[in-house]
Amino acid sequence: MSRVATVVFVTGLVWQAAAADVELDRRALEEALAIGQSRIEGVRTRFHEPYRVTVGAPPVDYLDVVTPFRAVVLAAQARARAGDRQFGLRQARETYAQTSDETVVYIELTFHPQNTFIGIPDYGITLEGGSATFEPVSIGRIPRFGPRVGGYPFPSTSLDGAVVLPGGSQPLTGGTLVYRLPVARMDPQGRYDLVVLDRARQLARVSLDLGRLR
Repeated sequence: MSRVATVVFVTGLVWQAAAADVELDRRALEEALAIGQSRIEGVRTRFHEPYRVTVGAPPVDYLDVVTPFRAVVLAAQARARAGDRQFGLRQARETYAQTSDETVVYIELTFHPQNTFIGIPDYGITLEGGSATFEPVSIGRIPRFGPRVGGYPFPSTSLDGAVVLPGGSQPLTGGTLVYRLPVARMDPQGRYDLVVLDRARQLARVSLDLGRLR
């Protein structure tokens, strides 16, 4: 039986921010651009660290939280790495317009090498805060048929809701659950428990403190 991991997410940010931003103004967008386009690797590393939570309860490895603010940082970072230094305020606003209504949690999985899965199991995910349980906008399942590729940005989420079958005889080694949550219903200062379930069995419980994020 897999052990259940309970992780408390309390690390603060280097950047001055009190809570996950619900609405980003020009100043916030400029700050996101500055982080994503920084030529100092340590600046980006320190920014991203609080958003990634190591879980270590098989098959759940870790999770990454992407708020609307961080989505702009990641977009700017990806373009800068591609050599595009023209990604500016207009593009930041366009990215924010596409991501402003949701926070996305990426849950990384690694399966036992001798697994017999043909697709990612139908794991359930809930977010609990106080007496409320939040339903996701969607849950995507992106399979992995080889070693994990680290770093950012994250896998494409165009497969939301789909279960993808492997091609040929490639073994399923893991995957990513993409859990989309409505920003408008969440308290930017709130603390929530994200729970990953295999039917009624709890695989992992992670405490998320949004007041520590942007």
